Amino acid sequence: MAVENIPYKVFYRRIKYPRLEFTTGELRFILPLNSNREEVFNRHKRWIEKKWIFVQGCLKESKKKKLTQRTDDDFKKLVLYFLSEAASQQGLKPHKVYFRPMKTKWASLSTRKNLTINKLARYLPDYLIEYIIFHELAHFKQKRHNEFFWEIISHKYKKYQELERDLFTYWFRVTNKE
Repeated sequence: MAVENIPYKVFYRRIKYPRLEFTTGELRFILPLNSNREEVFNRHKRWIEKKWIFVQGCLKESKKKKLTQRTDDDFKKLVLYFLSEAASQQGLKPHKVYFRPMKTKWASLSTRKNLTINKLARYLPDYLIEYIIFHELAHFKQKRHNEFFWEIISHKYKKYQELERDLFTYWFRVTNKE
């Protein structure tokens, strides 16, 4: 598919810099009020094409993924178990843990050190839930996904890129349960 034919949506907001994302598998332009979509598109054409191919591969793979069936209680117990393991290894513990439906991510760590886990993660295999928790606790040491952050992750998960791809693939499977 030609880059020009990739479906997209444009959102104008009061922001300083434009950003492009494929969080839901669809290309989204989030642009400052005064910016030109065409200009941003042309500047990031290669990235869009590369990411589109990646997303299409993940969508195809997602159809083969099996969802884990577990109760809310079993899921919470599993999360708390992995959390206590990771917290003791890293010497870090969130203030509170919340379980909520989230639209675009598996989990997040707030500035107040509260961990929020997406309720949809209950369908993930154990190894991905464990990885999500470790990933979020790494944000205690580094907020951004920069080189230092991925260095922290790679101490325990040498092939973290594969886990990130698995999470992206499962996102499509879990959010499109058919």
